[in-house]
Amino acid sequence: QNSERIVKPMEQRIEFLNMVKERSKAGDIFFRPILMQFAAHQIGKSYRDFYTDHETLVAANIACMETYGMDAVGLISDPMREAEAYGAISEHPEEMAPHAPSPLIKTMADVEALQNPDLMSAKRTRDRINGARLYREKLGDDVPVIGWIEGPLAEACDLAGVSPMLLKLGLDPEFSHRLLARMVPTAKAFALAQIEAGCDIIGMGDAICSQISPKMYIQYIKELHREIFDFIQDHGAMVKVHICGNITHLLPHLHDLNPDIVDLDWMMDMEHAYEVLGPDIVRTGNLDPAAVVENLPAEVVYEKTKELVEKEKGRPFILSAGCEITPRTPPENLMAM
Repeated sequence: QNSERIVKPMEQRIEFLNMVKERSKAGDIFFRPILMQFAAHQIGKSYRDFYTDHETLVAANIACMETYGMDAVGLISDPMREAEAYGAISEHPEEMAPHAPSPLIKTMADVEALQNPDLMSAKRTRDRINGARLYREKLGDDVPVIGWIEGPLAEACDLAGVSPMLLKLGLDPEFSHRLLARMVPTAKAFALAQIEAGCDIIGMGDAICSQISPKMYIQYIKELHREIFDFIQDHGAMVKVHICGNITHLLPHLHDLNPDIVDLDWMMDMEHAYEVLGPDIVRTGNLDPAAVVENLPAEVVYEKTKELVEKEKGRPFILSAGCEITPRTPPENLMAM
């Protein structure tokens, strides 16, 4: 454990916020796009190599950081690490994300029988924790390391299936509340293990939340998010929220929860997001990763990046695409950003 690295949470958050703001004012924008399959290919490895082997993941991220001038590295890889620790059986395709052909959770009896996993005994959660340690060995303390956990609704969908879980939200509140509540201890434990291994920031992916209403978010998810965010911040790390898609309807709730960083997808209005989230939450985004970053000429990507950076000058902002850099993105287009 690297408990000596843990500083007073509020001091760290203020220091990071001020650093991002000052760089923004100077036109030197903090740059950290989401990289997975693209990064693997950068060093001649498959996506499966990337999500099953922390040494490959770390090498790929460091290579991209050095090549493209990025300001942080990350441990994001795929959504199934915690699910496999719970006992889900996943397939691991070479160039697709791992997935479980059959849901682990189907009934209330399955929910009641679900045990919080030993994260260091489970192969793929241990692999991510070891990735954090390896980053610190290679990079020291100067480069921010972004860990990753699944949010409670995303994890429930990984275990029960997306469509069945969404139906449960509408038809079976008791099942939904019980399963979602059981996701929280593992999310907190996995976050803490990564913090102790060296992560400064914990990203939490809960993409499916963009598909539920504000009423349903309040009913099922909001207080679970609050518990996880508070836990991470109380243990000396910052919170980065990643919810793919249009989350305009969730912005007021995210403001209330006070994460440190909020990722915004390409269809989001950055100006409106700033108005709602305010000057103390860092927004990340939000060029369209497919229509712009992958498919336009590099010189146009550069101009669109420049336009976005100019609009965000002086505000707490991290430059990225709206979501993951696609594997078919030309390297010169990422360089243009």
